[in-house]
Amino acid sequence: MVNIAVFASGSGTNFEEIMKHIEDGSLPVNCACLIVDHSDAFVIKRAEKHHIRSFFVNPKRYADKAEYETYILKILKEHEVDLIVLSGYMRFIGKTLLDAYPNRIINLHPAYLPEFPGAHAILDAFQAGVSQTGVTVHYVDEGIDTGPIIRQERVPIDPDWNLAELETHVHAKEYEIFWQVIRDVAAKIEKEKEQ
Repeated sequence: MVNIAVFASGSGTNFEEIMKHIEDGSLPVNCACLIVDHSDAFVIKRAEKHHIRSFFVNPKRYADKAEYETYILKILKEHEVDLIVLSGYMRFIGKTLLDAYPNRIINLHPAYLPEFPGAHAILDAFQAGVSQTGVTVHYVDEGIDTGPIIRQERVPIDPDWNLAELETHVHAKEYEIFWQVIRDVAAKIEKEKEQ
């Protein structure tokens, strides 16, 4: 079975969704650990509830990104992680992890890339007054939300929605597709491991 590590920075609603599908058997992977960059991230509480080991790695304790990621890499190797799943992780992935996990790091982005890259995609779409936005899952490369796209789906925007309503609809689409992409990518990794 493929071991995944989830990286998160905040409340962890997508982590919760992933765990739900692992526990009901529809997502046949093992969540080996959770990596967080904020000691007060609510996702840590969610991990405890699901008996998943979480590691708070404080980026401020390290001289640079390479040193920070080298420490994370040690944790990932100890837990035999095959796939890194970025679920609301608000840091750029650097060369250390990219080199160690080529095409093995996936990210969930709350917009239809290349539209609205960056940290405020839902707000950006709302303020732009567009008629639709979307959700994208992509492999991570050294750019900002530029890696090869695995799957994306549109979310039509009702002009009467406020920002909170738009967020709700985008998140619903995330919950619908993210676990499916993890399942499909994990199945590919499983095949590669067998060869």
